[in-house]
Amino acid sequence: MATITTSVVLLRWPLVSAGLMFLASTLNIQFRKADYIGLAVISTLLGMIAACWFATNLLGITMADVSMIWGNVKDVMVETMGQMPPEWPVVMT
Repeated sequence: MATITTSVVLLRWPLVSAGLMFLASTLNIQFRKADYIGLAVISTLLGMIAACWFATNLLGITMADVSMIWGNVKDVMVETMGQMPPEWPVVMT
């Protein structure tokens, strides 16, 4: 009984996010059929957010990890931009 309870507690958020992905996909199809393009775009974005949430939960990535990754990307981009020549890119009009 404890095993079932533990598995339900651990799988709760991935199941919710999988349900949200299914709901967003279904809504997207219905909105496109009814020619509600704006609502279809919103449901697509919600589906993408749920998919990212699902993937991060399955991989065990927390918001602290996302913060560290973003900080690393920012540092690399600043370092890369600092090494570029000042005349690059040249825009010719």
